[in-house]
Amino acid sequence: MTVVKAETAPYFEAFRARPHDAEEPRWLAARREAALLRFGELGFPTRRQEAWRFTNLRPLQGTNFAPATGIAAVAPAVVEALRLSDATHRLVFVNGRFAPELSLLSVVPAGAWLATVRRTLDERPELLEAAVDDSDTAGAQPFASLNAAFFADGFVLALEPGVVLDRPVQIVHVGRAATPAQAAHVRNLVLLREGSRATVIENFTGEGAYWSNSVTALSLGERAALRRIKVQDDGRDAIHFAVDRVTLGDDTRYESFVLTLGARLARHDTLALIAGERAHCAVHGAYLLRGEQEATNATAIDHAASHGTTREVWMGVVDDRAHGVFLGRIAVRPAGQKTDAEQLNRNVLLSPRATVDTKPELEILADDVKCSHGATVGDLDENALFYLRTRGISEADARRMLIDAFTAEAIATVEDVGLRDYLAAHVQRWLSQDGDARREGVS
Repeated sequence: MTVVKAETAPYFEAFRARPHDAEEPRWLAARREAALLRFGELGFPTRRQEAWRFTNLRPLQGTNFAPATGIAAVAPAVVEALRLSDATHRLVFVNGRFAPELSLLSVVPAGAWLATVRRTLDERPELLEAAVDDSDTAGAQPFASLNAAFFADGFVLALEPGVVLDRPVQIVHVGRAATPAQAAHVRNLVLLREGSRATVIENFTGEGAYWSNSVTALSLGERAALRRIKVQDDGRDAIHFAVDRVTLGDDTRYESFVLTLGARLARHDTLALIAGERAHCAVHGAYLLRGEQEATNATAIDHAASHGTTREVWMGVVDDRAHGVFLGRIAVRPAGQKTDAEQLNRNVLLSPRATVDTKPELEILADDVKCSHGATVGDLDENALFYLRTRGISEADARRMLIDAFTAEAIATVEDVGLRDYLAAHVQRWLSQDGDARREGVS
C-alpha cells in the first residue's frame, strides 16, 4: 500500500477534481496517476536532504497552488519587449497554456516539428512518450513528478536527421496571479536526431504570486547540436522551479546558459547524462538577486562514456538580504575515461546581509581524467572601485560597471554575439532597476 505525505493531500484533491480528458492516451493517463503517487510518497523536500539543504521552501509550503485553468489577458507589449530580433518562431504560453494570438509561427523546414504539447498529442502522440519517462514515477524529483501529473501544455521541437533550423525558436512563458493561487505546470520536449541543429531561447516573465513549474526533456542524437538560452525574470512574488533532463549521444554538442533575475523563490536543476563518446556539455549561467530573493542553481553532469567534456562557469551577484545557492556535481563513471571537466562558481556579495552557499563536487571513478572545480565568494574589488571613483565616476555608476564586467565573464561563454547582447541587455536592465530603487531610498 502506498503511503503518501500529509502535505500532498490538496494536490490529490485537485487531481481528482480536474476536468477529465477523454481523448488523452491511456498510457499518459496511467503515467499521470503513477507520477502523482510518486509525488505523494516523496512529499516536499526538507533541509535534511542534501540536495535541498540550502533551499527554503516555506513560500511554497504556505500556499496551496491549484493547477491553472485558464489564460489571463496579456498585452502584446509584454511579449514584444522580450522579442529576439532574429527569431522567426515564437510560442507564447500564459499561465501554462498556449496563447496563439501572441505567438508567431513561420513555416518550418521539412523534417521539423514545432508545436504545442496539445497539438502533438493529437497528431504525433508517440513523440511525447520521451517526455514522460520513469524519472517521473520512480525518481527523486518530487516537483517533476507533480508536473507529470498536472501538465496541460508545453512545446515540442523534434528534428529529423540532418535538419538545421537557421533561426532561433523563442518560447515565452507569462505568469499572472489569480485567486486562488495557481500553478502553471509545463512539460517540454526537444528531440534532435542525428546531425540536426537548433537554438532555443526561453523567457519567463509575469506579475503577482504564482508558481511556474516546468520540466524539459532534451535528447541529442549523434552529432546533433543544441544551443539553449533561458532568461528567468518572473514576478517578484512568484515561485519558479525548472528541471532539465539532458541526454547526449556520440559527438553531440550541448550549450546552455541560464540567467536568473526574478521570482521570490527559484530553483533550476540541470541533469545531464553523457551517454555517448566525445560529447561536449557546456552548462553556464549567472544569477543576480536582491531584496529577499532565494535562488538555487543545481547541476549534475554524469559522464557515462569516454572522451567527454564538460564546461561550467556560474557567476552570482547577491545584494540586500538575498540568498544565492550553487550546487554543482560532476560524476565520472568507470567507462568515462579521458573525461575533461572544468567547473567554476564565483560570487560577489554587495551587502553584509547577502549570503551565498556554494558546493562544487567531483566524483571520479575513472583513472584517466582531467577534472577541476573551484568556488569563491567575496566583495567587489575595492581597488577597482577606488580607481573608478578617482576618474570622476560616481560610486553607484562604478558599482554598476564592476558588476557588469563581472557577469560579462559568464556571458562570454555564449558563442553567438547576438545572444550575448540579448543577455547583456537583461543584465543592464537589472542594474538600472537597482539604481532606480536606491534613488527612491529602497535598500
